[in-house]
Amino acid sequence: MSRATEPFGRLLKDLWDDLQQPEALWQIAALAACFLLAWLFDRWLVQRFGEAMPSENAARRFGRRGLKRIALPAAMLGLTLLARPLLAQWHHVNLLDVAIPLLTSLLLIRFVIFVMRHSFSAAAPWLAGFERGFALLVWSLVALHILGLLPYLIELLEGVEFSLGKNRLNLWMALQGAGAVLATLLIALWLGGLIEARLMNAQTLDGNLRLVLARLMRALLGVLAVLIALPAVGIDLTALSVFGGALGVGLGFGMQKIAANYVSGFIILLDRSIKLGNLIEVDGRRGVVTRITTRYTVLRGMSGVETIVPNEMLVGSMINNETFSDPQVRITTQVQVAYGSDLERAMAILVAAAQAQPRVLADPAPRAFIVRFADSGIDLELGFWIADPAECTQQIKSDIHLAIWRGFREAGIEIPFPQREVRLLQ
Repeated sequence: MSRATEPFGRLLKDLWDDLQQPEALWQIAALAACFLLAWLFDRWLVQRFGEAMPSENAARRFGRRGLKRIALPAAMLGLTLLARPLLAQWHHVNLLDVAIPLLTSLLLIRFVIFVMRHSFSAAAPWLAGFERGFALLVWSLVALHILGLLPYLIELLEGVEFSLGKNRLNLWMALQGAGAVLATLLIALWLGGLIEARLMNAQTLDGNLRLVLARLMRALLGVLAVLIALPAVGIDLTALSVFGGALGVGLGFGMQKIAANYVSGFIILLDRSIKLGNLIEVDGRRGVVTRITTRYTVLRGMSGVETIVPNEMLVGSMINNETFSDPQVRITTQVQVAYGSDLERAMAILVAAAQAQPRVLADPAPRAFIVRFADSGIDLELGFWIADPAECTQQIKSDIHLAIWRGFREAGIEIPFPQREVRLLQ
């Protein structure tokens, strides 16, 4: 008689009978030996691969962390599976029969949580709830299996039938499909993480191209996972035609902006008009590009404030990219001197103030110009070039202004301020 047709609680009853016999000590000793060997193996792995190497790439780091996460339960499960047929030749192994599903569930939970945390941001608000819900579901299934209630639950779910298009499905088949899709998606996410880590380590590829390839591989693996999982549990893929039609209608009416942003994101990544680290200005907001996704781009302003810009705006609007082909930018500042000042001396002070700054390029050299003869004085302009505008331009302008102020004060050059003479006539 198979395990699925055994009466309620048979496994627990057999386990209880085993524990009343002295032979149960052999099962406990076998489990203890398996745990000790698994623990020693886990300690060896930690000593061998636990520390990050200075030249460690992303792929190796991903594999090392994953191995540390699942090594102990995986080794314990493998040793228990080896010990069970050996011990079954002389004694009952009901204790090992209970330990195997428990260890399998622990290994599954650890693997799923590791993949989810690697694939999504650890700060995602829904991730903690998903982890708790998934762990509760797995432990509940294990408890039902041990109690012998799982076959009755499956029979009850198979009795709930419904139609999906031309297909006749039941609730158990739908849950199997959801579980198969989840399992294959997790494997796809894990493989996508490995591929992404390898791509990000390929320095010969452009940064935007690496992002595009990584996202395309994740999307293709996800679609492939669904196409493999559903037929595996007996669900015809034509049943998805209903959802495909609804999705098409949704894209046509309510998701134009979202679709446009995603398409624009791929355009930006492929044509490389905007790259990570570029200093751009769009819609009056200026900042450094710190992140490019398929839906939005993140700009970090000089004040530390991050702006999320939809990709559609970057494709359809005019933007200023100060570091598109050349990171060198020209910065100007103006100062006014009194009419009685020595202009040649004042212009020399402006140039010297710029040349004294290490961030100012020597070629092209800083230059000073006479801009106009204004009402209160003569306007002078200083122009200079820097190669790192993303490091903030306000600081270098402040340093140059301070040097100009000191130079003018030492040379006796006056910076005028507006004066008005008011006459009162009767």
